[in-house]
Order: sequence, then C-alpha cells, then structure tokens
Amino acid sequence: MFELTPETTEDCWEVEALYDLCFAPGREALSSYRLRDNVPPVAGMCLVARDESNILAGAIRFWPVRIGDAPALLLGPVAVHPTYQGEGLGGYLILDSLERAGEQGHARVMLVGDAPYYGRFGFHRLSGVHMPPPTNPDRVLGASLAPDAWAGVKGEVTRDA
Repeated sequence: MFELTPETTEDCWEVEALYDLCFAPGREALSSYRLRDNVPPVAGMCLVARDESNILAGAIRFWPVRIGDAPALLLGPVAVHPTYQGEGLGGYLILDSLERAGEQGHARVMLVGDAPYYGRFGFHRLSGVHMPPPTNPDRVLGASLAPDAWAGVKGEVTRDA
C-alpha cells in the first residue's frame, strides 16, 4: 500500500536521487529538460508515493508549457524505485495525477514517451505539436482532460514561465 501526497521542498533531494537511480546518466540533456529549466513545477501536481515505512517508492512531476497559445501540462519524469517496479505504482501515479489535473481545471497533458505504455492512460500521438529537437515526433503524446482539449492545438512546445 502506498500513500500519495504532494511533493514538498523536503522531498526534493529524495526525488532527485530516485530520478538519478531510475534514468540514464545525462537525463537532463533531453529536450524536455530545456522546457523545465528555471521553471517551477506545477504546485500541487507533483506527487510522491511512500510505502508503509515512509520510504520513497515513486514520484511524478508536471511542468507548465504552451503549444502556440494553448496552455498544457508536461508530464515527467515519472519514476518508480526498482524494488517496486512491476507492481502498478507507475500507473497509480499517472492515473491519480491525471484525475487531480482535471479537478484543478487543466484541459490537456502531454509527454514524450512510449505510446504502447501511455496509451492505456488515454495518451495518443500528437500531430502538429513539435517538441524542441532532438525529439522523435512519434513519442510526442497527449491526453485530453476536457472534451476536445486538443482540437486545433498545434505548434511549438515552449516554456510557460
């Protein structure tokens, strides 16, 4: 059993250590990180999952971006400690955070990831939405949190600071 709570400043070092453990060296060189540089994550949307011993088991973050004039949330990174991988915690983090995003009035969420994995959470390939290079356009995915949220949304993804 895991308890999900909003990430606090006290959690930051543990979350960063989890990301370092789960992702390859150089993760911060990815194009999605250019959209996060010097931009605070979306308050109340970044979550941590702790086990019954209060040990960090997973984390998810969201960042504000724009596609043309349309605001969106950029999901990522999401990480689960290797000892808890394969237990559904990543999916729990994604589903819970998407529900929270909708409740907070966000209309759309995007990410860069694998369509077969994220498709089960409502994500689909976005055509006409361009991440900074180098990004494989087949990995640019979006999910609607409101009806027709992606209708007519096209353009470059930029920081929303």
